[in-house]
Amino acid sequence: MATRQHSTAYQSYYERSEADNLTPLATYLLRLIHLKRTNLCVSADVTTSNALLRLAEEVGDHICILKTHADIIADFNDKTIRGLNELSRRKKFLVFEDRKFGDIGNTVQLQYTGGSLAIVRWAPIVNAHIFPGAAVITSLAEAASKAITSYNTSVSTDISASPAPSRAGSGPGEEAESEPENEDDDDEDGDDDTDEEPEVDDGRNGRKQSVVSVSTTISTKTEAISPTPQLKPSLSRGSTEEDDEEDEDEDMLKSQLEALGPPPFYRSLLLLAQMSSEANFFTPEYTAACVREARNNRDFVMGFIAQRGLNSEPGDNFITMTPGVQKAAGGDGKGQQYNTPRKVVTEQGADVIIVGRGILNAADRRKEALEYRKQGWLAYEERLRAGRSRRTGR
Repeated sequence: MATRQHSTAYQSYYERSEADNLTPLATYLLRLIHLKRTNLCVSADVTTSNALLRLAEEVGDHICILKTHADIIADFNDKTIRGLNELSRRKKFLVFEDRKFGDIGNTVQLQYTGGSLAIVRWAPIVNAHIFPGAAVITSLAEAASKAITSYNTSVSTDISASPAPSRAGSGPGEEAESEPENEDDDDEDGDDDTDEEPEVDDGRNGRKQSVVSVSTTISTKTEAISPTPQLKPSLSRGSTEEDDEEDEDEDMLKSQLEALGPPPFYRSLLLLAQMSSEANFFTPEYTAACVREARNNRDFVMGFIAQRGLNSEPGDNFITMTPGVQKAAGGDGKGQQYNTPRKVVTEQGADVIIVGRGILNAADRRKEALEYRKQGWLAYEERLRAGRSRRTGR
């Protein structure tokens, strides 16, 4: 039985997505989870680009999020980013770079936007500690806003000549001899001919007047949240209990995901409020501070990395993602503590389960991802049933 009493614990993902206290990316994620019927995030703890993209291909149909560690990938480059972007669009999942920012504001901005990783370019979701202070949140938000503005602003320059520079004909009715068209036809020193003064017909050189016009256009586009899809009953039930790998609703699901569209170009932050490692130093006071700062920055903070749901006030609608999930509880001998999907979702009220080695080490990763997907969703449905029982007193 779920122990958390907050109303969001007993609302469906879609019901929560309709609230107005979410970041655009959180709204999109909750709708994606609802339609795709998966609350599974796979942790891609691999060390090469090929391994990363192969894993995404194998598990992409069964996840809502792929969690990456770009700094452990030896050959991470633009080709990796392009491949990851293509897979996330085709397989319909979001990318979460587990960077765990934790430094002064100026430094985290540089880490977020610069260097060989340039995380803000390709990762919609990142996370951070707040032990340096709340400025880590506002600094990342500022960097994200600038990146979005840059993306949404385009500059184009048009160069034209009227009439086009040409030799005059030798007599009335004779066609003018056109200049050869060659985009590489520059001076040997590389100067562009368009900087020359316009020629004027003085009656001696036999050339027509030409005027070179240079115009620059700056345009902006606004990325809006994808429209609400028209849900059909078979999808709105949100069940995977009777599904198999060849779901009979596959075509309908595909059309619904197409209606959802691509994610909006926004960035969101998760605060690292609790960890799954043994004997960590995340005190209750620190966790409470994370929740407080999330409320102060609702336009950028979408939720938490935590071991339980942290919504407690009426206006809370944060998404909790919990790492350290396996089919059986236990540990790895290196401090990691594992909990089951039922423990994490049904009892602790988490929204997304994060699975790493339980899937990475499987002989058939696709099949294992499907199994975790089912277990996570059944745990969510059990939580909803518990909520209905509480409301009806049964």
